[in-house]
Amino acid sequence: MNICQPPQSTSSSSEIEQHYRRLSATIPAMLYDYVLYPDGTNKFVYVGPKCSELLELSENELLADSGFFWRLVHADDLQRLKDDDVVANRYGKFFSAEVRIVTPSGKLKWIQLSSQPNPVSLEEPAIWSGIMLDITERKQAELELSKSLSLLNATIESTNDAILVVDMNNNWVLHNNKFAELWQIPDDIITSKNDTAALTFVLDQLKDAGAFLHKVMALYSTPDASSFDTIEFNDGKIIERHSKPQYIDNVVAGRVWSFHDVTARKSAEIEMQIAATAFESHEGLMVTDATGSILRVNQAFSRITGYSIAEVKGKKPNILRSGRHNDTFYQRMWKCIETTNTWSGEVWNKRKSGEIYPEHLIISAIKDDRGKTINYVAALSDITLSRDATDEIKHLAFYDALTRLPNRKLMLDRLHQAMSSSLRNNNENALLIIDLDNFKALNDVHGHDVGDLLLQQVAQRLESCVREGDTVARMGGDEFAVILEDLSGDVLSAAEQAEAIGNKILHSLNQPYQLSTHEHHNTPSIGIMLFKGHLLSSDEVIKQADIAMYQAKKAGRNSIRFFDPQMQRSINARASLEGDLRNALLNKQFILYYQPQVDCDRKVVGAEALIRWIHPDRGMVSPSEFIPISEETGLILPIGHWVLETACIQLAIWASEPLMAQLTVAVNVSAQQFQQNDFVSQVQDVLQRTGANPQRLKLELTESMLLQDIEGIIVKMTTLKSAGVSFSLDDFGTGYSSLSYLSRLPLDLLKIDQSFVANLESSDNAVAICAATISLAHSLKLKVVAEGVESETQSYILCMGHHCDYMQGYLFDRPLPVALFETSVRRIP
Repeated sequence: MNICQPPQSTSSSSEIEQHYRRLSATIPAMLYDYVLYPDGTNKFVYVGPKCSELLELSENELLADSGFFWRLVHADDLQRLKDDDVVANRYGKFFSAEVRIVTPSGKLKWIQLSSQPNPVSLEEPAIWSGIMLDITERKQAELELSKSLSLLNATIESTNDAILVVDMNNNWVLHNNKFAELWQIPDDIITSKNDTAALTFVLDQLKDAGAFLHKVMALYSTPDASSFDTIEFNDGKIIERHSKPQYIDNVVAGRVWSFHDVTARKSAEIEMQIAATAFESHEGLMVTDATGSILRVNQAFSRITGYSIAEVKGKKPNILRSGRHNDTFYQRMWKCIETTNTWSGEVWNKRKSGEIYPEHLIISAIKDDRGKTINYVAALSDITLSRDATDEIKHLAFYDALTRLPNRKLMLDRLHQAMSSSLRNNNENALLIIDLDNFKALNDVHGHDVGDLLLQQVAQRLESCVREGDTVARMGGDEFAVILEDLSGDVLSAAEQAEAIGNKILHSLNQPYQLSTHEHHNTPSIGIMLFKGHLLSSDEVIKQADIAMYQAKKAGRNSIRFFDPQMQRSINARASLEGDLRNALLNKQFILYYQPQVDCDRKVVGAEALIRWIHPDRGMVSPSEFIPISEETGLILPIGHWVLETACIQLAIWASEPLMAQLTVAVNVSAQQFQQNDFVSQVQDVLQRTGANPQRLKLELTESMLLQDIEGIIVKMTTLKSAGVSFSLDDFGTGYSSLSYLSRLPLDLLKIDQSFVANLESSDNAVAICAATISLAHSLKLKVVAEGVESETQSYILCMGHHCDYMQGYLFDRPLPVALFETSVRRIP
């Protein structure tokens, strides 16, 4: 027999083929024969005329290359189909499979393949005869049925009621999980749906099982009746039962039983009855509805507030508001009630007479069995006398009688609190110890009364110098303390903040004092100690701040000293550097270096402009030292503008030199620059004044900038983009990248951070990150620059391995002054 043709009989081959074709045309499926050879290859030798309709392939295409069919099979089904095909052929078994195909036009279809191999040995080709049937509609119907069942199950599971559905023969049809939970029916009964066993189990739990059974049996004689009753369990649980008939085509087809646990609601009703008895207590009571309208008050309420029931009924409790609490106070109160169903605390309210008084208030929300608030109950008591006594005792214990400032005891408590809070927010705090210079002489000459006047005025000035939330305290005698909380997390920055407030205090306390009939001048000595957490005890913090204060006195008084000498030196150095930085712009100490950017052929296509500071004494100052200071002080704005203008001037110069004219220059832009309202006009003005080609200018943004006003950033970028300026995103992958932002920003280029490039030779993860970044950029029509390329291997991986567009790094050249950069470009052939 010829294995490349359908089986032959006494009729001719063409007659058999015609017979196949007529047979194929009568059924909604495609018949086929194919041969599987011992080497694993296969070939269709016959396909029916339904081929084009089912697979959108011609018969000739399938006969010429069976791979056409395999390429249509969905990737998730392909290996399974191949494996089943091999097993069926190996054992000569009937083969049937359901798989998905994607037709050349893109349609997804489900087909069923059924075939039977002729039993042959493994050394001979196997002939298969089979049928392909389009089962897409059936699969869709099965999916819809599955969705419907899921929706039904989700519906009954979403209710708070326990649900059981039975048919007319009381056969168990459907139930939800709450049914089993409510009745605590064992799993084996649930699984078997044995209604008799379930009923027996239920009856054992009821106080009056006979009455319940009688009502259930009565429903069988009146199948179209509804039923409701309340069932009490042996353990005290109370359930409401509903039973309703279910109709199909106006005929009763079954019954739905629903059960709802009302134990809590019944208990609440009893509690309300008890509460009604106790309503007339010594505390003021007020009941409102869910909207806050007053329904009822007791006699104690009227006695405390002065309002009768007739005067407040139907009104809101805000008639009692004193005005001492802002909206935020009440918002927090109601948020607490919504979350926990209760709130308690002290409030200032106003009586009918207008008198404002302190009140202890407890508000409770009353809910129904569905968790919906139906009432609010407020219990209030007048605490005027106890509050006055408490306040006086507290003030005597924690405040200085002369200055009314916190005393040493309260200061220590605040110091402990500051230590604990700094652990949570990871910020530095500072303690300032302030001692008045030569105070004893004032007391000796003018008396203690005049000295007390000075102390009172010093206290007032200190409070005016600090921030809200800081603490000013009198330690005793002429010594004061200031606790500054929530300073910067950076030690040097925190020290600067503390020093700034210290200078403010120094200046204020140096102003003249009017003491009775004469004017007096006095100066302070101030010691500052930074602290965070509980690394030091409070006593040690105070002791070291005291030491710093005595250092200030030894230095001549009327000055500030930090406890840590190294910190003091660091602050002095930082202040000196800031002053030098201001002079650097005026004295033209900045220059621009240019680091080449090359393509994969090592051709220089542009450069990144990098600022350098040539200090007259320090020499070359690293940008890592002065850029952070310039950003903190705002000097980054004039410095950044200088960099932009200088780079544009250089672009204009290069425009007249053919070898340099096509180079682009990348300029880094800080977040502060970009946030300026007139940043766009600044760039446009620089381009116009310098004559630089905007298409040669690239502005580099950092990822952290995307956290600031993304919509405003997009508007500014789009405006400059329309003028020809291009944009690159620096240090991609190290910050807060969002793909949604990336797709919206009008970028031209991404820069892969050098931290990833540095690990290319040793880390598969670094290779994967770089490859993914390049692929992502290219899919978004963006170019890619890899920074920090220092070896040929890195260059090969980026360019040859993953088609990076451009590279930048020491492998090609370091940042160079403009003259050396130009020489470097010119010597490249």
